[in-house]
Amino acid sequence: MLFKYKGIDSKGEKIKGKMDVSNLQEAKTKLKLKKILYTHIEEEDLLSLSKININRVSKINVVILSQISRDLSIYLKAGISLVQAIKLISHRYEKNNRLGIFLDRLYSSLVEGKSLYTAIEQQDILEIPTFYKQSIKVSENSSLLEVVLHELSIFLKEQDRIKKQMSSSMAYPVFIFFVSVLMVGFMLSVIVPKITSIFIRMDNELPAITSLVINIGDFFSNNYLQIILLFMISLVSFSLCMKYSRAFKYSIHTFLLKIPFLGSLIELNELSRFSYMNSILIRSGVPIVQSINMSADILKSAVIQALFKEASNKIVEGEKLSTVLKNSDIFKIDTSFIHAIAVGEETSELSNILNNLALLYSESSKEKISIFLTLLEPIMMLIVGSIIGFIVLAMLLPIFSMNLG
Repeated sequence: MLFKYKGIDSKGEKIKGKMDVSNLQEAKTKLKLKKILYTHIEEEDLLSLSKININRVSKINVVILSQISRDLSIYLKAGISLVQAIKLISHRYEKNNRLGIFLDRLYSSLVEGKSLYTAIEQQDILEIPTFYKQSIKVSENSSLLEVVLHELSIFLKEQDRIKKQMSSSMAYPVFIFFVSVLMVGFMLSVIVPKITSIFIRMDNELPAITSLVINIGDFFSNNYLQIILLFMISLVSFSLCMKYSRAFKYSIHTFLLKIPFLGSLIELNELSRFSYMNSILIRSGVPIVQSINMSADILKSAVIQALFKEASNKIVEGEKLSTVLKNSDIFKIDTSFIHAIAVGEETSELSNILNNLALLYSESSKEKISIFLTLLEPIMMLIVGSIIGFIVLAMLLPIFSMNLG
């Protein structure tokens, strides 16, 4: 049950807030322990909670988590206690029901003497990434919370930036693609049948490519609803298979990695993400096996994820990460990455080398993405132009034949 209260704290200042407790008596007891003299306390209106109860646990927005991490780091660096820092941050999100309750629960748990990790783990309002929670857990034990929060905020912000950059960059090519499909579909289902009726009245033998285009046009015009339905079913089926069938997802990701340019781009992105996350975890004091496992969990490619999962298992048996990656049959990863890892293992500077690798691969990835998007637009225009040109040529050939005859 959630209770909201108003009162006066030990410093004589007016305060208000919310707390998640079992009953009214427990709420009053907690306020007394916090040395808060309450003037008003009541259970939160169920109507306001209805928005939260629907899909109770949801993923936290990456940008907001980055901002909270950054602010916590700044407050801790300024000498403000963690409890007070959470309280200060919660004021900013009072109008956001879900986030406000999330921060209030963290505050209540911290006041009770629990660690930040335990407070995050026990709340059931927002789903926090596993690697984030484990980083917090280890950094609290090693007194590196301020530094790790700052690193996590940078990492989360960078991941969001890359995602938005890709989305905005792909917006125009995707728009061109759908417009092109509509144009070709319109020509085949509307324009071609009208021209076909003229050819039929002429009763002349048509060229092969003209007959082909006419047949395709007839097929589209007579079955366009079935084609749209089949496309939607295929799209939904593909999405479900990618989500629930690990074997299907693995085979698709294997195929993507074999595509010359795209495969290299995927590998660079995954290695950059893995290196940066692993660097943070190792600096936080997380054991190498655990850090590899957690870093692998944030990867999107099932193939590269399986590679690092296998590596973590073999490291437990005493093998080196570089050796496992070199000898693995799952996927032959970039040799320069393996050599850099080997140097890091020999010099005990693995965290720093991973951080440098993350920056290097991130820059390489940006360059490849830029080249890819630059080439994508003219390639799409060329393909669409060729298709439309083929249709137009097919329609004009019979006319040319008549003139020549």
